[in-house]
Amino acid sequence: MKGISGVIITFNESHNITECIESLAPVVDEIIVVDSFSTDNTVQIARSLGATVYQNKFVGHIEQKNWALEKTNFNFVLSLDADERLSNELRKSISHAAKTLESDAYNFNRLNNYCGVWIKHGGWYPDKKIRLWNKKKGKWNGENPHDYVVMHEKAVTKWLSGDILHYSFRTEDEHLKQIEYFTNIAAKELHTKNISASPIRPYFAGLFKFIRDYFLRLGFLDGKAGYKIAKNSAYASYLKYKKLRKQR
Repeated sequence: MKGISGVIITFNESHNITECIESLAPVVDEIIVVDSFSTDNTVQIARSLGATVYQNKFVGHIEQKNWALEKTNFNFVLSLDADERLSNELRKSISHAAKTLESDAYNFNRLNNYCGVWIKHGGWYPDKKIRLWNKKKGKWNGENPHDYVVMHEKAVTKWLSGDILHYSFRTEDEHLKQIEYFTNIAAKELHTKNISASPIRPYFAGLFKFIRDYFLRLGFLDGKAGYKIAKNSAYASYLKYKKLRKQR
């Protein structure tokens, strides 16, 4: 079926959901929001903007996003997180591609904003993502909380110009809170897969992450923000394996 379904999963995203939906609306034929029982007015805002809202218990990012795919009415889906927007250039590229939808999937660059600064280095850009694809030929996969779309082996993917604008963190404190939350999920995921960590693994992982992102991937070119990102990302790598060791 021709047409595109816009998909967003949410939990307490009242500060983001309006701009996200308004960004999607010009290039999709419906907007599906799957909410994990927000306690703010995310659901009311989404419905007032014309989105169809479902609520579903959250058990994981991958599971929630694949559940959302089942609620869409079109084969092609365009997925954004609530803190993401489509740039004007990307909307134009998607509108042009939508005339034929000749490829099975389309990927875009993602430009991340950290505490008001657009980040161009440190492995944060171009941060290419498949976000528009035929749901019959691909689905969400990965390792919670880090999800990504995996297409069938023979699927054809095309790159579109323009950026997903990702407003990742407004403050460094938000980043640290997410690290605490995400490392809980990641350590649990590794534990369920019977992956273990040696006593030195947390320290080695953190050091390697900092050197790679700050020096090898030129994070220092993003100034103070680049240093904070590399430092906190290194801490996240350390903490994930530290928490994994505690689950033995």
